[in-house]
Amino acid sequence: MEKCTTPGCNNTVSKAGYKLCLDCWKKQRGAGGATKQKTAAAKAPSAERGGLLTATEIGKHFGLKAARVNALLNELGWITRGTKGWKPTNLGKTIGAEQRHIKQSGVPYTLWPPEVSGNNILIAAVKEHLGESPGGAAPQESAAAKPAASDFRNKFKAGEFRATDGHWVRSKAEMLIDNYLYTANIVHAYERKLPVEEDVFCDFYLPHGKVYIEYWGLENEPAYLKRKEAKLAIYRKYDFKLIELRDDEVQNLDDHMPRLLLPFGITVD
Repeated sequence: MEKCTTPGCNNTVSKAGYKLCLDCWKKQRGAGGATKQKTAAAKAPSAERGGLLTATEIGKHFGLKAARVNALLNELGWITRGTKGWKPTNLGKTIGAEQRHIKQSGVPYTLWPPEVSGNNILIAAVKEHLGESPGGAAPQESAAAKPAASDFRNKFKAGEFRATDGHWVRSKAEMLIDNYLYTANIVHAYERKLPVEEDVFCDFYLPHGKVYIEYWGLENEPAYLKRKEAKLAIYRKYDFKLIELRDDEVQNLDDHMPRLLLPFGITVD
């Protein structure tokens, strides 16, 4: 069995590959040792990681701390928090994310291909976080949905209905949805861009559970139905979690929303 590497300590480690005995590990943990072990993977030479980048290295590129980078990657839906550490999602894997584990503890972490630093979606998220881009700029839909989207946005402009939380929305139905989420203490964003290359914006986004909400209000208009199908194709392509609401459900949100939210781990008191 291997010996503890702490100078003056002759105790054996509890498992092959460990550097410290239990007593020394506890001492270092109390003095920041846990953090050191968690960041051991980040300090490993790039060559040992196949040239892949850690959150720390991505953070240096953007001038952010690793914790903030992971928070942004999580918000984009590229990684998800495990019991400990971070794991890449299916969407993250399409970008090239790879999961590794810290040898001593088994805690998972994620590595990224070098080109992720030039990813337009991540760059936009960083700029918005730093206040370098106009987050309130008028959103634009994907090419497939643009004609119908333009007609819809011109006909129903944001700013005509104000929800309780201050969001300016496009219709009374959206105001009712926003008010329901607010009074149910469910954190939400309005008209958030989907974290994909296509320029598509959802009606509502719930960070907890990473759930999107779409309200379909003009089902009898062909152009609107075309826009609807284009958006649904994007949701299916990336396997996003989606709640779809119809007019009859919006009129009875107290009856329908708890049932629709529960499969995503969101409960309403």
